Amino acid sequence: MKWDWYSLVESCRLRFSGMVPLAFMLDTCYQSVYLATNSTRWTLVSTEYRGAKLRSSYASVKSVLITITCEDVFCSAMVRIAMDDPKPNAPLIPSSSSSSSSSRKLPDFKQSVRLKYVKLGYHYLISHGMYLFLSPLLVLIAAQLSTFSLEDFHVMWQHLQYNLISVIISSTLLVFLSTLYFVTRPRAVFLVNFSCYKPQESQKCSRPYFMEKSSLAGVFSEDNLSFQRKILERSGLGESTYLPEALHNSPPTPSMLAARKEAEEVIYGAIDELLAKTKINPKDIGILIVNCSLFNPTPSLSAMIVNHYKLRGNIDSFNLGGMGCSAGIISIDLAKQLLQVHPNSYALVVSTENITLNWYLGNDRSMLVSNCLFRMGAAAILLSNRRSDRRRSKYQLVHSVRTHKGTDDKCFACVTQQEDSTGKVGVALSKELMAVAGDALKTNITTLGPLVLPMSEQLIFLATLIGKKVFKMKIKPYIPDFKLAFEHFCIHAGGRAVLDELEKNLQLSEWHMEPSRMTLYRFGNTSSSSLWYELAYSEAKGRVKKGDRVWQIAFGSGFKCNSAVWKALSTVNLGKEKNPWMDEIDQFPVSIPRVSPF
Repeated sequence: MKWDWYSLVESCRLRFSGMVPLAFMLDTCYQSVYLATNSTRWTLVSTEYRGAKLRSSYASVKSVLITITCEDVFCSAMVRIAMDDPKPNAPLIPSSSSSSSSSRKLPDFKQSVRLKYVKLGYHYLISHGMYLFLSPLLVLIAAQLSTFSLEDFHVMWQHLQYNLISVIISSTLLVFLSTLYFVTRPRAVFLVNFSCYKPQESQKCSRPYFMEKSSLAGVFSEDNLSFQRKILERSGLGESTYLPEALHNSPPTPSMLAARKEAEEVIYGAIDELLAKTKINPKDIGILIVNCSLFNPTPSLSAMIVNHYKLRGNIDSFNLGGMGCSAGIISIDLAKQLLQVHPNSYALVVSTENITLNWYLGNDRSMLVSNCLFRMGAAAILLSNRRSDRRRSKYQLVHSVRTHKGTDDKCFACVTQQEDSTGKVGVALSKELMAVAGDALKTNITTLGPLVLPMSEQLIFLATLIGKKVFKMKIKPYIPDFKLAFEHFCIHAGGRAVLDELEKNLQLSEWHMEPSRMTLYRFGNTSSSSLWYELAYSEAKGRVKKGDRVWQIAFGSGFKCNSAVWKALSTVNLGKEKNPWMDEIDQFPVSIPRVSPF
């Protein structure tokens, strides 16, 4: 087997230097693609539409998998194709006999396409059923009104004059109900803007550099150094993550002073950029919420921010600690509730984690995993309930759903900060973590599903549930297609294993998982702020359009699974956008092998 590189160009030809061009034919009716060469034949096996983008996977009869992406069907893209050595006398287009011998291996495209459009048609029928039902009714009413003459309307008016009391009562009731609706309806919460901190170049930590510093620390056994290397090789982290200054020393020099310095650097950096973007006066901020799980000094981090930016004296400030990587969504939900009772207010939410004082210097393997995955970072988010801010805001908060499994002892203890046998403090991760996370996710999406899924998906889910529970039918539980509810997914970049499981269970594509995987690769696990690095990635790629829906989902100790749903109020202007990805976004996505030795 030898590997060659081809390029798909706008002239619709695949070329390779030193070889004849390959014929390219696209059958748009059945979405069939045939790439005919003098050595093999490639056939479409699956397609998925996303707007104007066609993402396709191709496989040869040799079962060699490749992937290409077509923008509006025609674009430039690099494709890596595995080919056998050419057969000298093979025809460019296979004969009927040869094609018939391989036809047994080809999928039935007509049937698959028809099934796809049956499901699509069903979805649109149920989703727009109300409009389809009301349209004939409106036509009948319009036809009936068209038969009325001026005398008919005059008679109706005279009838109302003689029933003045009924008119007054009806009008009063209408005004009362309208007023009650506008007074009691929840205030809309807008995300004006957000920012993510990008540390300095001097703080970069490649994987070889990480292993060098771990070895020079002089506290890890050879077996545990080898264990950390294996974790890094399978972690999905790249060579440009960041660690605070104290951990670049040999040996590390963690201290309260160094931890405060790290907190000030990442928090002030994120807030400064946010204030520059929004151009608001810090004294206009009425609510401040800071979440940091493992570093809770006195004075608190929220008091530190109030002091640094000279925020107003009657500000409602909160400092959330010990709530894990899902605390960012908890902070958003708390801000939403506070904005319901504080009209015309701004809420500043800051999500971060402190690495300096929480670097584990022992040999308990359950605590060494966090050393390999967690990196420094922070995000600042400005929320508003002012109607005048809608036009300049990026998103509107649609739903926030929180799930807490703390009543279960196994869930409660799966992520715990504790001392090892030698008295060294670290965060221990239980082997049941993945099972606990899956159970929490199931509970969370059971609550979220009815709020966001189209009626078509809910009916299928209900029918499956009735068939299984009532009629005892042996059928698999139906997993709703959340791709019908959301255009973008921001899944907490806690680790590669978590992302793999969610991709499988939610039936997401590589395109949907790309922001999470690239965030883990570029910045590592930045705890509660990782969701915002992921959203920033989608914005930098120019994917977020007006009306798009974004699902943020995070997991945290306790055990918690929390979700936030946002609706984009405008299309991101890449010319004015500023975030950590903008100056390097063209380098992504990158291929991340399951095992990446170094």
